Amino acid sequence: MDFSTARVTVMGLGRFGGGLGVTRWLAERGAKVLVTDLAPADSLGRPLRELQPLLDSGAVTIRLGEHRAEDFRAADLIIANPAVPRPWENPHLFAAREAGVPITTEIRLLIERLPRERVIGITGTAGKSTTAAMIHHAFRRAHLHSHLGGNIGGSLLASLEMIRPDDWIVLELSSFMLWWLGAGVGHQSAAAWSPHIAVLTNLSANHLDWHGSFEDYAAAKENIFAAQTGSDHAIRGGAPGAFSDDFDRKIPLRLPGAHNQSNARLALETVHRATGISPAKLISLLDDFTGLPHRLQLIAEDDGRQFYNDSKSTTPNATELAVRSFEDAGRVHLIAGGYDKGSDLSSIAALASELAGLYTIGATGKKLAEAAGGEPRRAWFAGTLDCAVKRAMKRMNAGDVLLLSPGCASWDQFAHYEERGEHFVSRVRESMGPARPTRS
Repeated sequence: MDFSTARVTVMGLGRFGGGLGVTRWLAERGAKVLVTDLAPADSLGRPLRELQPLLDSGAVTIRLGEHRAEDFRAADLIIANPAVPRPWENPHLFAAREAGVPITTEIRLLIERLPRERVIGITGTAGKSTTAAMIHHAFRRAHLHSHLGGNIGGSLLASLEMIRPDDWIVLELSSFMLWWLGAGVGHQSAAAWSPHIAVLTNLSANHLDWHGSFEDYAAAKENIFAAQTGSDHAIRGGAPGAFSDDFDRKIPLRLPGAHNQSNARLALETVHRATGISPAKLISLLDDFTGLPHRLQLIAEDDGRQFYNDSKSTTPNATELAVRSFEDAGRVHLIAGGYDKGSDLSSIAALASELAGLYTIGATGKKLAEAAGGEPRRAWFAGTLDCAVKRAMKRMNAGDVLLLSPGCASWDQFAHYEERGEHFVSRVRESMGPARPTRS
């Protein structure tokens, strides 16, 4: 498409600016861009401030608090935010399809402009962000250029001119993104796309509110392999023969937990297949990897107690993995609960009898505490994160761990998981006082 003459509707600026990158990229190419978002202006403060120069210049116009069908019918192209749930039944996207207007996403615009043979895609229910970051880190330690993007970091569209032919591109791909990369999705001529090296960390129920069923969620994840050929690489965590023999032993890591060992094996196996570098030379490339914020992050130590921020945990499986990262679950005080995505939280409730304490918060908190058996099984409905931290810290002893690993999304009480994690960090540090030693 010649964007210089195109009328493009971007569906969803996003509270965190998810539509900013593609809007800027389109405006730079002369497109007449309309950004439309259901949210009101007062909830889009930061992205609106960043968009203001383009609004002032007239390159971009904006419609907030509603979507209008005519904005979708009259456009030459629709850019849908992947977070829009059940896009196959969205009335505004349906209006575009009825009018013959093609629909695409930022991630498809990106992959259409990348050399597929240099692209590594990572997906999975848990561990995909950490695995993607580990791959990127290992490339850099091996003195190879790589670019990290997709569902982690900002849009790589703005970096296309900086990507050299021999660079590697590491993309974390969500189930939403992968759904849009299926054949015929958005417009009939849309080809199925899969990366040259595709990695699936694991698979368990998640985002059922978006996909409708586990089967549809799993099918979207499988899109990462669907268009691969015989010269491509498919790596499935936990599958027999997934790893080279040298990656079967323990990998030097600063991060705790068997799941991080699995993430590291996947990362190093991926780099091995991409480069041909021997496992013996790769095995130590992650020994200085300190992890990602909000992912089993040690944020403080005090009087023999440790405090971990795992706010990125938004599935029951991720919470179980976090608890099992510690040798003795009986020393772990777990804070869990939040927005209900339709996931079965019974596995979190079942942990209560093993834990030093379970403190539940948010929309699912009361039901979760009841399912765990309440106070006789050391489970309490705290309601808020502040109350959970206070109650837990009163009960902690030397050698205990306070772990925020909610197993649920944050949207009932916080704007996003980062805000939830930062709130937890601030409350822990406040409770210890300004003179207490902390480290991150």
